[in-house]
Amino acid sequence: MKKMTLRTVPALLLIAFSGAASASAFQLWEQNASGLGTAYAGSAAVADNASTIFFNPAGMTQLSGFQFSAGVNGVKPSYKFRGDVGANGDGGDAGSWAAVPNGYLSWQVAPDWTLGFGISAPFGLSTEYKDNWIGRFESLKSEIKTVNYNPSVAYRVSDKVSLGFGLNYQTINAELSSAIPGPATSRLKGDDSAWGWNAGALFTLSPAMRVGASYRSAIKYTLEGDATTAGVTTPVRADIKLPDTFILSVWQQVSDRWEAMGDVSYTRWSSLKSLDVYNRNTGVLATSETFNYKNAWRLAWGAAYLLNDTTKLKFGIAYDKTPVRDADRSARVPDNSRLWLSLGAQWNAGAHGKIDVGYSYLHVKDPSINQGLLVGRYDASGHVVGAQYSVGF
Repeated sequence: MKKMTLRTVPALLLIAFSGAASASAFQLWEQNASGLGTAYAGSAAVADNASTIFFNPAGMTQLSGFQFSAGVNGVKPSYKFRGDVGANGDGGDAGSWAAVPNGYLSWQVAPDWTLGFGISAPFGLSTEYKDNWIGRFESLKSEIKTVNYNPSVAYRVSDKVSLGFGLNYQTINAELSSAIPGPATSRLKGDDSAWGWNAGALFTLSPAMRVGASYRSAIKYTLEGDATTAGVTTPVRADIKLPDTFILSVWQQVSDRWEAMGDVSYTRWSSLKSLDVYNRNTGVLATSETFNYKNAWRLAWGAAYLLNDTTKLKFGIAYDKTPVRDADRSARVPDNSRLWLSLGAQWNAGAHGKIDVGYSYLHVKDPSINQGLLVGRYDASGHVVGAQYSVGF
């Protein structure tokens, strides 16, 4: 019984590296709502509110005085399993609505220096199947939550170049349950906190064009927790590494009314080859889980149209490549490449601030799976809605 319990621990940690409806693998791009309408194109170059702290801290030099921005995005993934052999118990829809909140504050302390602080949720997942589904021995409920605290500083080197740097203190909490023969249920819980960093540069090529580049470091965790099965609890630990990400963005004022923006990002998922899990009491290797993830690109293009003095309309499209190989796809959350189709709007109330709203439909290529009894495909898709308030004073 103890061996079976330990073998489920990699599944708990696998949640952090499995698919989510919002982005490939476990990443959440929804760190503001102002970028949702353009599918987050130009994320490291737009720098029009304090949420640039997350995407490119150098963008704070574009903001004067105090700037505050806060919002929330609702993410609704959908994963419905269809068995090739007509097996009973499809599990229903494993996805559910989840909130991704954020808040940022920047302060121009001197003409060339700006300080900032952000709170965000870079990674997250919540899925749940019906108790009697065919894959209940693989997964019943899976949940992961992170909170990222990001103090930052930016310096304007010249009218053309700005640099930014930030520290990231990030916490992670995860829980997993699954069925085991008996019948009984196995439940796992684990948590940790760790440090990382992010940096960026912003190049103002002209008053109508900016190019931004940013990097977020990998973060290493030693996740510790307990695995409980039929009343037996075992302390366990596992070292995990969240991958680093590089973003290159461009923003251009095409005309008095039109803006265009583009984005390419690269996440080094190939660092996740395997996961080793140890018994904390004995230090003995309990099991090893293979990932074999590959590096992944994300490409985005967006535009904004100034309808009148107070209203701006936004449009965007993005292609998000999954790092998951078909042979290694997990039943926890079957991930695959997806296409973002986004719309949004901004209402500018002047000194009273700005309100941004956005919506994205995520068309996910139906993932196939062949893991034990789970032989078939998933109908997969996603919806993201968001709202944000930004103000300067």
